[in-house]
Amino acid sequence: MEENKQKPEIEATEQLSEEQQKAILSKYDPESNTRDHQGVMRKVVYFGLLAFTLFQLYTAINGQFTAYIQRSIHLGFALSLIFLLFPARRIWVHKPSIPWYDFIFALLSIGVGLYWPIFYDDIVFRAGSLSTLDLTVGALAILLTLEAARRAVGLPITIIAAVFLVYAYYGRYFPGFLAHRGQDIDTIVQVMFFTTDGILGTPISVSATFIFVFLLFGAFLVKTGVGQYFNDLAVTIAGRLTGGPAKVAIFSSALQGTISGSSVANVVTSGSYTIPMMKKLGYRKEFAGGVEAAASTGGQIMPPIMGAAAFLMVEFIGGVSYWQIAQAAAIPAVLYFAGIWIMTHFEAKRVGLKALPKEEMPDRKEVLKKIYLLAPILAIIVMLFVGVPTMQAALWGIVLAVVLSALNKETRMSFRDIVDALVDGARTALAVAAATAAAGMIVGVVVKTGLGLGLANGLIDAAGGSVLLTLVFTMFASLVLGMGSPTTANYVITSTIAAPAIITLLMLDEPAGAAVPLAIALSAHFFVFYFGIVADITPPVALAAFAASGVSGGDPIKTGVTAAKLAIAAFIIPYMIVFSPELLMIDTTPLEVVWVLFTAISGMIAIGAGIIGFWYRKVFWYERLVAIATGLLLIYPEGLSDTIGLVLFIILLAIQFMTKDKFEQKPAQA
Repeated sequence: MEENKQKPEIEATEQLSEEQQKAILSKYDPESNTRDHQGVMRKVVYFGLLAFTLFQLYTAINGQFTAYIQRSIHLGFALSLIFLLFPARRIWVHKPSIPWYDFIFALLSIGVGLYWPIFYDDIVFRAGSLSTLDLTVGALAILLTLEAARRAVGLPITIIAAVFLVYAYYGRYFPGFLAHRGQDIDTIVQVMFFTTDGILGTPISVSATFIFVFLLFGAFLVKTGVGQYFNDLAVTIAGRLTGGPAKVAIFSSALQGTISGSSVANVVTSGSYTIPMMKKLGYRKEFAGGVEAAASTGGQIMPPIMGAAAFLMVEFIGGVSYWQIAQAAAIPAVLYFAGIWIMTHFEAKRVGLKALPKEEMPDRKEVLKKIYLLAPILAIIVMLFVGVPTMQAALWGIVLAVVLSALNKETRMSFRDIVDALVDGARTALAVAAATAAAGMIVGVVVKTGLGLGLANGLIDAAGGSVLLTLVFTMFASLVLGMGSPTTANYVITSTIAAPAIITLLMLDEPAGAAVPLAIALSAHFFVFYFGIVADITPPVALAAFAASGVSGGDPIKTGVTAAKLAIAAFIIPYMIVFSPELLMIDTTPLEVVWVLFTAISGMIAIGAGIIGFWYRKVFWYERLVAIATGLLLIYPEGLSDTIGLVLFIILLAIQFMTKDKFEQKPAQA
């Protein structure tokens, strides 16, 4: 009887197989819920994806076509392949055949994608006067985009886009600042498909250029085995520290984030290795899953290759390079992972967990022999720093990854591996293309109806002109919109609607008509960007935490609560960015950056001790309250608060250190 009770736990601590990883991804990540074709259709889809990548590479190397042609071909490829790969319902993913209507949808998608290239001169000559055929194709583009987004991205983004379209039509019936005169069907179709304010707008433009090439770069890194190398490197660096496996998860997930734009995919790939390791050492299921979910979610804010939304930020802000975005994200990313590291360290000490046994550590020399696998990432950093265009940097990174893989027999890429990487890159780009196309419709409605300005003013009025309240309202809006939606779509919506409110408030002291300073623009956009990402670990709909619970076997909601607690820094850093732009390293001195970083990390140590309830010894309830208050004082960027916070921090630290031996240390329940 006792053996039977123990058996599931033993199995649960084993590393997940590839089939188990696919099952979890399919359940929690719509992007991974694809048909596994056989026979002729397998070849059709394979070569379709390859053709998609070859088209993108051709235009990346030789220059893009006209905006409408480049974007519509990108859209046509993505939509047609989505209908062949993604079933109408998840439960149909294992059906051996493709329904007849999916073939029709795929053919219609090809027609939509080719319409602009074929009739470009005629459409431009008519200068906005649309024919019946134009309107029919435009309406089809809207419907196909909504359905493709539902299948590949999820229902939330589809519902939001549909609601915005309804709002565009029935605007006159809405109250207050939401009201507008309303748009007829012809106007809506024209904006959505025959201008660059809709489906073929900025979001899909970024998908058709920067995002695709960097996703392709990530696919090549995966083929060289760099993902497993990240795990080995993380174990080598952090495995022998207190609570080693959890810190391995943090380090590994931060690295994995440079090649994965999905929180859920990051959880499953790195978590299938780290979560069983943590459980074996004694971590609770929910804590093991929470650590991985929190760390994996942070991968999207980790420079130099951040989530897809970072490339959109370049276009939305304007006048800023991707290197500046990555540079601005560096310190906030360090603070995010430092916060998780600190919380994990205190938890490991609280429950008395040790490091990994020496015999489970990889051979340090063997790991260091493969350090060259990181060269493509480092090369991209250098190229971006010296001013090489973003797309060219990614292309050279791909070339370097292929060349360096040949140095070792284990990592050497064959011709088939290279072709497979090209196919995998296109496959990962499908959901992003669908999300950006749907998000483009939302932007089109906002631009055409003036909703952005109305909502910004409404948000400011509701907050009574308070910057703090406006930020709080924006935080909740971003979290709600991000529940179940991809970061890309979430960022497009919130940056269009909520970010202008923050910018307006921060510009009150500037002269009327003055250009928005880069620090203010970045602060506002990073604020909504962060909370859109954190939605992946915020209950009740926390997809990254749910995926982690699928790996750990823990309770999904408890895992989400644990992940949100561990990632408490992510709920604080956006406010720090707005009130202390020095964190973005713009218009500031190195000394100011060091001071802000020092006080912020000190504050997170205090907050971590207060939340976990352990520092050098158990932290009593009244000490926990003081510790949390101390942390908030240190994090708030103001001279007096920093001074008071530092004094309290030193007092708390001294008391903890001097009394650590006076209290009997009993490890808590793991």
